[in-house]
Amino acid sequence: MLQTNFIRENRELTIAGLTKKHFKDAEQAVDRIIELDGKRRQIQQDLDDVLAASNNKAKEIGALMKAGQKAEAEAAKADTAALKERSKALEEEHKAFEDTLLQELVKLPNLPHESVPEGRTAEDNVTVLEAGVKPELHEGALPHWDLIRKLGGSQAPIIDFELGNKITGAGFPVYKGKAARLQRAMIAFFLSEAGNAGYTEIQPPIVVNADSGFATGQLPDKEGQMYHATVDDLYLIPTAEVPVTNLYRDVIVQESELPVKNAAFTPCFRREAGSWGAHVRGLNRLHQFDKVEIVQINKPEESYKALDEMVEHVKSLLEKLELPYRILRLCGGDMGFTSALTYDFEVWSAGQQRWLECSSVSNFETYQANRLKLRYKNADKKTQLLHTLNGSALALPRILAALLENNQQPDGTVKIPAVLVPFCGFDVIE
Repeated sequence: MLQTNFIRENRELTIAGLTKKHFKDAEQAVDRIIELDGKRRQIQQDLDDVLAASNNKAKEIGALMKAGQKAEAEAAKADTAALKERSKALEEEHKAFEDTLLQELVKLPNLPHESVPEGRTAEDNVTVLEAGVKPELHEGALPHWDLIRKLGGSQAPIIDFELGNKITGAGFPVYKGKAARLQRAMIAFFLSEAGNAGYTEIQPPIVVNADSGFATGQLPDKEGQMYHATVDDLYLIPTAEVPVTNLYRDVIVQESELPVKNAAFTPCFRREAGSWGAHVRGLNRLHQFDKVEIVQINKPEESYKALDEMVEHVKSLLEKLELPYRILRLCGGDMGFTSALTYDFEVWSAGQQRWLECSSVSNFETYQANRLKLRYKNADKKTQLLHTLNGSALALPRILAALLENNQQPDGTVKIPAVLVPFCGFDVIE
């Protein structure tokens, strides 16, 4: 959530940032917030004046009583009662303006970093790096949804979409045999690499309350994409970012503890309402999937250095998996609601002849921290909001799709990247 003081002091900059994100009626929204904030501050000033007068009147009553001037004291008490009624009315009015102001603030997305390119759709994103060699597959090579039907022998298909559909519904596949072991191997590998990079492993809850959803920006923006357990008013997490970041809600972190670096493996749940077409086939888009997430909390002056470090970490994972990849800097119109700067990673899917997004690495600056009330005391002993960052390191489904497709052999087998063999215990899927 943007800070009211920043909006008031940087009106034009705020409007320009919202416009870059293609936020509708940016100028009107900003002016509405500035107007509400002005009225709220005036009411606060009036309330402070009334409370000060009430305090002075109480001292006056004490002095009058001490001097034996009871009649004057009783008259002053009547004034005090009127001041109390006035302060109560002002408090209620102030609360109403605060609530209205908050409702308007949460509608605003985060402002984009100055390096974010102009643009409205994914076609306007900027490729900052493309690395690796796209494999030349043999004739008859298959996309993963056909390939899995031929793998696993008696356990074929090793990823069973029909069985998952019977148990739950579309988008909830069942992994069997070596596919299940490969999933487990990737999780162990990603967590091991995160540990080597200084991240503390966390095992958080996979359901959260509404306060947690609000604090990281999923609510009230993405409630339609989240699974909601209505009886208990809890939400299945769309990413480990939500519970891990909320570990620090209402916390003042010691400067000596920074940067905070956490990693977590969780299943993730997304309704993906409105998704359809060939691009969602097979593992390309699921309602439940596994992911290892990395989260950092850092000082503002260090956060973009931390973002670069996180990008390098994800690059190293893809390079060790021997997967061709590219990195995109997202344009204003394609960025997430809460992000100030996002890099998307895509892997090359040789069986589909297309790029598949497998990671997003983002800096949220103070946007989440303001909602979280996540702060630290700087060298001047002043309390200051921190910056939050996160990234997929990595999401499994599209990585698995690319591994299967890119490593399929002419004899119908799939070769496993060497880095995963110690984790899964086999080097080929027959």
